[in-house]
Amino acid sequence: MFREMRRIDKLMSESDTLALLESGKEGILGTIADNGYPYTVVVNYVYYNGKVYFHCAKEGHKIDNINNNEKVSFSVYDNVEVIGEELNTKYQSLTLFGRAKVIEAKQDVLMELVKKYSDLPVKKANEMISKEINITAVVEIQIDHITGKIGK
Repeated sequence: MFREMRRIDKLMSESDTLALLESGKEGILGTIADNGYPYTVVVNYVYYNGKVYFHCAKEGHKIDNINNNEKVSFSVYDNVEVIGEELNTKYQSLTLFGRAKVIEAKQDVLMELVKKYSDLPVKKANEMISKEINITAVVEIQIDHITGKIGK
């Protein structure tokens, strides 16, 4: 169903791939728009309980696309170093394919996002989440396939 990576010598281990997914700061979400074109957008996310989550507005392009077609791709990259004298780039990246759905905003998921991106005290974070939870959408991505790649 999913293609094998062509350059198997650059394949990252499953544990390193999941470590990158956990530590990455931004992800690139790929969806299919109703006009058939791909649509990509950068999102802040958290890998939590084996799934990828991000929050967003309850309306918009990505929500419309997910509601029309649950199949998505998601990419993360890090540790990029351009080596000009070699005309080469070192990096780590991953691509996953999965099924996305909009779920009811959950306190625990939103708290994991807050913990990843800020050092707010728990009380302050809970207050902020409580204030915004009813106007926030959360998207959950169930991972169907994931591969990581090391570029050298």
